[in-house]
Amino acid sequence: MKITENTLICRKQNKDTIISCGNSVEHERRRNGQSDSRMIENDNINTNKPTERMLERILSSGNMNEAYQKVKRNKGAGGVDQMEMDELLEHLKTHREEILTSLLKGSYKPYPVKRVEIPKENGKTRKLGIPTLRDRVVQQAILQVLSPIYEKQFVETSYGFRPNRGCHDALKKCQEYANQGYWYVIDIDLEKFFDTVNQSMLMEILSRLIKDNRVLSLIQKFLNAGIMDRGMFIRSDVGVPQGGPISPLLANIMLNELDQKLEEWGYRFVRYADDLMIFTKSKRAGQRQFQRVSKFIEGKLKLKINKEKTSITRLNQIKYLGYGFYRIKGKCRFRVHPKSITKLKDKLRETTGRSNGMSIEGRKTKLNQIIRGWVRYFKLADMKAIMQSIDEWLRRRIRMITWKRWKKVRTKFENLRKLGVAKEKGMGMG
Repeated sequence: MKITENTLICRKQNKDTIISCGNSVEHERRRNGQSDSRMIENDNINTNKPTERMLERILSSGNMNEAYQKVKRNKGAGGVDQMEMDELLEHLKTHREEILTSLLKGSYKPYPVKRVEIPKENGKTRKLGIPTLRDRVVQQAILQVLSPIYEKQFVETSYGFRPNRGCHDALKKCQEYANQGYWYVIDIDLEKFFDTVNQSMLMEILSRLIKDNRVLSLIQKFLNAGIMDRGMFIRSDVGVPQGGPISPLLANIMLNELDQKLEEWGYRFVRYADDLMIFTKSKRAGQRQFQRVSKFIEGKLKLKINKEKTSITRLNQIKYLGYGFYRIKGKCRFRVHPKSITKLKDKLRETTGRSNGMSIEGRKTKLNQIIRGWVRYFKLADMKAIMQSIDEWLRRRIRMITWKRWKKVRTKFENLRKLGVAKEKGMGMG
């Protein structure tokens, strides 16, 4: 029945379909003397019990086509091969058999990732590794098969890069702990986490559930593909490059080892990617817990804690996911952290600047996008007074920029009259 349904689907393929039903996976199995029944079994694999034929599931027509559509929707720049998104579909169709066969035989070779640096709030930069579009499709196909398997392994208080979870859920959990009396936090900073992940340990953790050595080998190839930085090749024997579809999942799999241990110890914690907070009722309890946790992180997971940025303090003295916290009448409430307000004003200042080359309409559209997105993200916070202050600041800035743009006295006077300003007052202002 599975094969019949798949055949019917293939007859209705649209122009964005990259892999047909008669793909290299089936062809390779027939060439090796394997029966069609193996393919039917492959369609019925239970995600609770990964088998030794996981690669066939990854390379199935449905999964690969879904991966391509996902990469296409996410857009983004190309990698070191300089292929752009509008070239990807034709490339995949032309090289389909070659790509699938090389993946099955284990001869697929990912390109090095392209180093891109983006600015951080502290003035430093975050280093990303952007895979080629073709490699991104393969990574996305792997992610779609692995994600449901590992979702069942993750703990409830892990929120980053997981389906149907997000920053607001993590923040509400923080609020819940605080309202239970856990007002002190161990705010742990993992130093350059993505750049320092121990690949051998990560592969050992992956091998506990992934029983298909070909999939493990493929993941290892992506980790070891290297980095191209300004024309120079850099080896990548350590770390997980940020920027590929599979990177967040690998990070969660690695840090799930810590999550499981914290649950075993009965600690209350919230983790969003590598941002971890552990909640306690006193500073002394926090100091005891930190000694235990740091020993596990640095000794077992071979990661490094940035002691200078790690703190044990009251919840109202930290910034988490852009928010601040305060207590009123014994209850925890949210506020917008001052650094988040500064960041917003920097964006608004850049958008309203005279030298950015944007039209008036373009600026209005961009300003609306920025403000609406910002308000949507900080909707949990008490920010009526903040929004009033930002509104007044932005109005003053727009008036100042508009005034300078009019330049000539006559232009100022005429525009003020159009806005309904009295003649005498307009002459005085112009």
